[in-house]
Amino acid sequence: MAVSSVRSIGPDGGVARHDVGDLAALLADPGAGWVWVDVPEPDERTAALLTDVLDVHPAAAADGLSRNHVARLHHYADVLYLALHRPCPGERGHVHYLELDLYVAPGFLVTLHGPRNPSVGLGELLRETEDVAARLEAGRLHPAGPLALAYSLVSALTNAQERIVNEFAQQVGLLEQRVMARADDDRPQDFLDELFTVRHTLLTVRTMASQGAEVLGRAATLEGRGDDGGAALLDDLRDQYHRLARITHSQLEFLQGVTDFYRARTDTRMLVAAERLAVIAAVTLPVAAVSGVFGMNLIVNDATRWWELTLVVAAMLGTSLWLLRWARRQGWW
Repeated sequence: MAVSSVRSIGPDGGVARHDVGDLAALLADPGAGWVWVDVPEPDERTAALLTDVLDVHPAAAADGLSRNHVARLHHYADVLYLALHRPCPGERGHVHYLELDLYVAPGFLVTLHGPRNPSVGLGELLRETEDVAARLEAGRLHPAGPLALAYSLVSALTNAQERIVNEFAQQVGLLEQRVMARADDDRPQDFLDELFTVRHTLLTVRTMASQGAEVLGRAATLEGRGDDGGAALLDDLRDQYHRLARITHSQLEFLQGVTDFYRARTDTRMLVAAERLAVIAAVTLPVAAVSGVFGMNLIVNDATRWWELTLVVAAMLGTSLWLLRWARRQGWW
């Protein structure tokens, strides 16, 4: 089991590091305060730690060690389990789901990371917890308890997602400028790939935010049955996720407008091209039809029937000109 750190936060706010073997003694000592255990890459021994030492329900422990594709929530006795995600844009438009599992109880907070895709660095997976840990040990963060520390961690998740939305909003603005400048009219397929890649990332953020808001809303309802003020923290997290979802949704609407405008202009160009091809077909159709019927009958190996040939060519030309004039009246060219 790769345990990055076991920290105890004393009643005076002091932070101390410990080995994982000291965890049971720390939990049994009322004067030791409460404990934060962070596990970068959990394994089967992590499950034993959760169930045997921390008395976490086996179902919640099993969910923490498996990949969760949606936000999850368990509430057993006094342990609240949350599974939340943060997007990490990868290669070729793929978006990785970076999972953070939290077990919150009156005496401890446990955070699990992963499972991790090998293409995602461990530092990227631990970004939020390492940032919060640095603030905690530097004395810039003073959580009143495990739930308050969980609040800081989840807030770091929403802030990271908001930064991603801001970065991709800049890309949307650049794409909109290129659409208005007609800079990509000659390569519509590649440009549409760019548009839909940005859309996919924004959709992922909105999905994560919406799911996070739902489970935190339920968590706030469950926590509201107590009197420790934890419901207010969870309700604020739910509001953060709702705000993130609304911001992302508005950016998606703007991107959809840019995409619709570009596709409408491209479709119009294709329609104009099809109309011009129809004009060409209409003009050449009588020529092909008449020549197909009379060609070999007027021009033969022995002689050419000039007056008949002249009459047929004149009929071809006259019919083509009439069709060209008719197409002009229809507004095809």
